[in-house]
Amino acid sequence: MAGQQFQYDDSGNTFFYFLTSFVGLIVIPATYYLWPRDQNAEQLRLKSLRRVHGRCLWYRLRLMKSQQSIVPTLKKAALLFGWAVFLFLAYKVSKLDREYQEYNPYEVLNLDAGASVTEIRKQYRVLSLKYHPDKGGDEEMFMRIAKAYYALTDEVSKHNWETYGNPDGPRATSFGIALPAWIVDQKNSMLVLLVYGLAFMVILPVVVGTWWYRSIRYSGDQILINTTQLFMHFMYKTPNMNMKRLTMVLTAAFEFDPRSNKEATIRPTDNVEVPQLIRELGNINVKKKEPPFCYPYSLKARVLILSHLARMDVSEDIEEDQRFVVRKSPALLQEMVNVGCQLTMMANSRGGFHAPRLLSIENCMKLTQMIVQGLQESKSPLLQLPHFEEEHLRYCISKKYKVRSLQDLVSLKESDRRSMLRFLGEEKYDEVMAVLGSFPHITMETKLQVLDDEDSNNITAGSIVTVTVTLTRKAMANVFEKEQDIQCTGEDAPLEEVGDGSKSKTKVWQNKNKGTKKTAKSKKKKLTKKKPTPQQQQKTDKQKQANGNVAGNEVVAANKEDDEDVSDKGSDSDEGEANKDSPSERDEESDKQSDTEVDEMGGDDEEEWEALQQSIQRRERALLETKSKITHPVYSLYFPEEKQEWWWLYIADRKEQTLVSMPYHVCTLKDTEEVELKFPAPSKTGNYQYSVILRSDSYMGLDQIKPLKLEVHEAKQMLDNHPQWDIPETEEEEEDQEDSDGIEESEDEDEDND
Repeated sequence: MAGQQFQYDDSGNTFFYFLTSFVGLIVIPATYYLWPRDQNAEQLRLKSLRRVHGRCLWYRLRLMKSQQSIVPTLKKAALLFGWAVFLFLAYKVSKLDREYQEYNPYEVLNLDAGASVTEIRKQYRVLSLKYHPDKGGDEEMFMRIAKAYYALTDEVSKHNWETYGNPDGPRATSFGIALPAWIVDQKNSMLVLLVYGLAFMVILPVVVGTWWYRSIRYSGDQILINTTQLFMHFMYKTPNMNMKRLTMVLTAAFEFDPRSNKEATIRPTDNVEVPQLIRELGNINVKKKEPPFCYPYSLKARVLILSHLARMDVSEDIEEDQRFVVRKSPALLQEMVNVGCQLTMMANSRGGFHAPRLLSIENCMKLTQMIVQGLQESKSPLLQLPHFEEEHLRYCISKKYKVRSLQDLVSLKESDRRSMLRFLGEEKYDEVMAVLGSFPHITMETKLQVLDDEDSNNITAGSIVTVTVTLTRKAMANVFEKEQDIQCTGEDAPLEEVGDGSKSKTKVWQNKNKGTKKTAKSKKKKLTKKKPTPQQQQKTDKQKQANGNVAGNEVVAANKEDDEDVSDKGSDSDEGEANKDSPSERDEESDKQSDTEVDEMGGDDEEEWEALQQSIQRRERALLETKSKITHPVYSLYFPEEKQEWWWLYIADRKEQTLVSMPYHVCTLKDTEEVELKFPAPSKTGNYQYSVILRSDSYMGLDQIKPLKLEVHEAKQMLDNHPQWDIPETEEEEEDQEDSDGIEESEDEDEDND
């Protein structure tokens, strides 16, 4: 068996191949991931947002950062240098000579393949006379010529060359190592060992250990584990947390402590700036000695948050710290919502302690809105718009307009809106309308069912209820257009077509059929409902504010009842007419009705099956595809970072102040999104009133509450003695059972024959 030889690269050619491959594996992926994106595209995007978001703090900071940042230039320079090294190595490799060539004696003798023996001998004489060492020729070349001659003329040598590629027969397998020979040279052994030890025993463990100890301090959402434990402690300790207490817990997060986070800083000027802000803010529980609320970092963060909500001006020394605290707060409040949900689940499953109240979790969501918009809880949502100040609100809340929310402002006529906002110039008014038109308008549709059940509409005790919520996002500008269209049609339409309540007075000579009109009026009186009293109207208005558009649902239900009454009357008359028909006709009609009912049942089953298949396919697609979390930029005058529109969707029992389903953070609502909320039905039968709640994490005054009625029935009992479970234990029992079945069938046939 041939031997094996390992040899290092003496000439360095193989090492260049290795180095070129190594540099290419680094440069190509780094270019794909680290090459700065097209700055022109970013500039065009910012230019398109300028009309609406031009006054926002994050927009101005983004413009300054794009003009002053040199990081993209440094990235480009480093990547270009890497590509230059890669191309140089590739060029160097392309110029290297081939060391390992296949041995060909015809090339050595300068002959064509398949030359005859006579031509070989003739060419050998010519070359041997030329390169013979005795006649001053090249000895090495003469040895190669002789070897080639014997490889083509000697039978053994020719067989070895054709079989092994070498006239001398099989040779040892050679393995080249793509490292230069000087690395294993004895003179350089100490230096090589020192470099290897420094790289693999010092640098690599330090880098991996540093990364590991930093990463284990954070959760999957990049929140410090200590902060999560802090939130859990205080939410467990205080289930009913008001907004003041919530702000204290938020600012006690370890993200604001310089000992835990290097981004947080304590400046020497804080001893002057922070007490001054405390005096301006007033009562913020400075004397509270409960740790960690009394620590300097917590007190500073609390002051900065409250000054941000009050829209107070701060000095340049502390403004950067305020932006850092405000930028970190939404993620921390989202972690508090998650902690509240975890405690609620633990309390429902284990018991033994009080779960956080619904008010505490909703306060976390409200505080997120307040921080993003830089507004206190008691302030009007209209202050989210540009050019609106406190003194301007008196024009809006006057008796003439009564505008207290963004929806009220949208629902106004264009002329009334312009008259109310007369304190704004034309340019400012156009800017306010552009900003208001960019705000989201969400329509929410709910569907209640029990999946994987025979009767999906029947909710039984303890079953898993699925509420499918379809969210459709449109801009407020679309609502403007609809309002204008409605107003235009209302102005141009004649009096008779404006509304159902407006009736044109008829002349005396036009009242021809008085008797028929009276009967029609009497029928209408029976079908119509009584008008509610003013007290009842006030109650319904309050219910609308608390639980959404319940009145609309009641009207629909009343109309359905009226339709049912009319249909009942119609059916009675039809029965009377049917009694007049003959029995044969009635039998034919009943057969037709049964056939149509069977067809309708089959069609309903097919529709249910198709809907089930579509829902399964939709879930599979949702699991496989990853949607972008970039939805729509939020208009926020005082938030220092660009934020996307995200929403919380959940089901709650507002009477008991408890969560029914865990809040789902909707981060991909660009146009339309379908969300499934699941929760176990109550264990007791009866009617339950829940609420489907949609809350924004960015805007104030755009939350929606939709009532959800749940009628829980008693679960069906399982059959113990079902025929399909009567399985015979032995073959004999099977045969006996078959024989008995055969006897019974024969007896039945005899009876039929008789």
